Amino acid sequence: MKAFELDRVWWLVSPGNPLKRHGPAPLDQRVNAAQALMQHPRVEVTDIEALTGTRATADTLTALQRLYPRVRFVWLMGADNLAQFHRWKDWRLIMDSVPVGVMARPGDRISARMSPAARLYRRYRIDGQARHLLGRAQAPAWCFVNVPMVDVSSTQIRTRGDWVNGVLPE
Repeated sequence: MKAFELDRVWWLVSPGNPLKRHGPAPLDQRVNAAQALMQHPRVEVTDIEALTGTRATADTLTALQRLYPRVRFVWLMGADNLAQFHRWKDWRLIMDSVPVGVMARPGDRISARMSPAARLYRRYRIDGQARHLLGRAQAPAWCFVNVPMVDVSSTQIRTRGDWVNGVLPE
């Protein structure tokens, strides 16, 4: 939110990622955990994909734009997702319908920047120095930013039980 100067962020807790082999923990548990961790007045944890019956991001964005026609949405994702974005259902529709903010992830910076999506949409890339413009940009537009990172996956954090009150121990 801060990096792209966005007004609000909706944290979409998905019922399931169609690209993953194994299903996640029950949705209500993951929503409750996300709500317990995210205590920010401008971040809303939502299970809207379950409510709209959508699973693929393109379908979710189409539903959101239909439900909230006056809202300017920006899709936020990690660089690990950009690296395999071309495998997502209707990924070009996503790029063509909303600006996309991409946050660096450990080990995925180069693969993300060299991905089929990044190459195909390179002329629509907003320089990281101008990232504050992303929320007002017309799609297609995307921006890659470096953010503070910890080289630990969310699965590893949950397994170890390190995540306490939204803070990793030092």
